[in-house]
Amino acid sequence: MRGESQAVKYTVKDSVFTSLFREKKYLMQLYRTLHPEDEETTEEGLTDITIKNVLVNGTYNDLGFMAGNKLLILVEAQATWTMNIIVRALLYLSQTYQDYFETRGADLYGSKKVELPKPELYVIYTGDRLDRPETVRLTEEFFKGEESAIEVKVRMLYGDESWGNKDIDEERDIISQYIAFTKVYNEQRKLYARTKKTITETIRICKDRNLLKEYLESREREVKDIMFTLFDEERAIEIHVANIAKEAAEKAAKEAAEKAAREAAEKAAREAKEAAEKAEKAAKEAAEKAAREAAEKAARETEKAAIEKMMKKGKMTVEEIADCFTNFSLEEIRRMEKDLAQAMK
Repeated sequence: MRGESQAVKYTVKDSVFTSLFREKKYLMQLYRTLHPEDEETTEEGLTDITIKNVLVNGTYNDLGFMAGNKLLILVEAQATWTMNIIVRALLYLSQTYQDYFETRGADLYGSKKVELPKPELYVIYTGDRLDRPETVRLTEEFFKGEESAIEVKVRMLYGDESWGNKDIDEERDIISQYIAFTKVYNEQRKLYARTKKTITETIRICKDRNLLKEYLESREREVKDIMFTLFDEERAIEIHVANIAKEAAEKAAKEAAEKAAREAAEKAAREAKEAAEKAEKAAKEAAEKAAREAAEKAARETEKAAIEKMMKKGKMTVEEIADCFTNFSLEEIRRMEKDLAQAMK
């Protein structure tokens, strides 16, 4: 049974995001928010083309869909500000186009021009807006504004910034409601840490404020399961790391204690009682130090393996991974990311 002390993973908002917009009616609301001028497209005209996470090292994104055959829309949910999202959006777009052409049997080497749906790239940013821009561009951020063979433009969506005003909550568009949901979650996490209480209070408050109310009422159990499943994955890693560290510590302590005991016994036979007592004390300190060092080393190795696994999945930024594994500095994790990228080439 899950208790109040159980933790919730930070990526819960992204998982709720994919669950929410997997439903056509909410996907339609999203499309209407992006294109209020289009009164003709219906739910049947929207096609899910999200790149699924089939392979650990493969490319996959949060949401992709087409409106008819003319418009291709890719949307990401982002809690941490990073310009790397522009590059990721480019890769998502490239993979999506490749899938699009393969599905339709398009001949890219033929003389007939292929049909190419117009792309739109969006990021729903759930962090504090501050003075962040409306759009970000590849050439501006990576090539100092110089003309390039390619250009990628990503529109940033921040929602209604007056999200704390209960009087207008029910009038918010679906994007603003989702962002408000994440902010309620962040507030509750500050109060109750990553616990079951955070989940239940987030859902309760959002329903009271008419934020994703219909979705949360109809899918509340699923939403909780999503959050708890993400917790279980994280908790499994934590338990595995703890068990390895414990076993290593016990083994190191036993070996160190046996060695120290032998040395202490030999010395006690040659020296006086005072020397023997001193040796025993030194042995105990040595055993504790050896056990501690062994445990720390084992824990770091296990955490390193867990970090590399998360990097391969590609759903967490280096900063988010650093928040989860405090035994490694951000710089160390960046080096690990660089080494892993080199190894995978």
